[in-house]
Amino acid sequence: MNEALQIDTLSNENETPVCVLPRVMPSFLVGKSILDACCGSKMIWKNKHHPGVLYIDNRNGEFISSNGYKNIIEPDIVADFRKLPFENETFNLVVFDPPHRSDLGKNSWMENQYGRLFPTWETDLKSGFDECMRVLKFNGVLIFKWNEKQIKTSKIISIIGVEPLFGNLSGKGGKTIWMIFMKEVSCNEA
Repeated sequence: MNEALQIDTLSNENETPVCVLPRVMPSFLVGKSILDACCGSKMIWKNKHHPGVLYIDNRNGEFISSNGYKNIIEPDIVADFRKLPFENETFNLVVFDPPHRSDLGKNSWMENQYGRLFPTWETDLKSGFDECMRVLKFNGVLIFKWNEKQIKTSKIISIIGVEPLFGNLSGKGGKTIWMIFMKEVSCNEA
């Protein structure tokens, strides 16, 4: 099991972790120009240990689903995407693939693999998007992956308040969209 840097967390009434360490040491970021803000089991990555990527998630460990499937979550840093422990404008590329559903069975394969939306999901996703934009360098790119099986992409865009430059549908039934944002003047408010 990978030894992740543990960012101290607190839980609020919804059992969601909140990062309390102000910032990660700059030396830890040497050679890391890409951030995966909620990596889970790194399913989207061809190279799950790419040297230029810093993987974070709010979980770390092996999870056994109710169907017996073992899921391994191995971030470099355990932290909350709603309060990223990095200075402004740290990364050239940020990947934001947050949990997409709140209707998953407890300890189900889907929950273990992707995580679950909390009752505060609208505020959580807005905070996460804003944090991803904050740590993104000027003219940097944010890739936001969303699956609209439960919540439509139009609702997500309404919540974050920023239109993507473009997007591409993929996956089973075309329900997954990869949206591309660029931090520029129109996105600097985040």
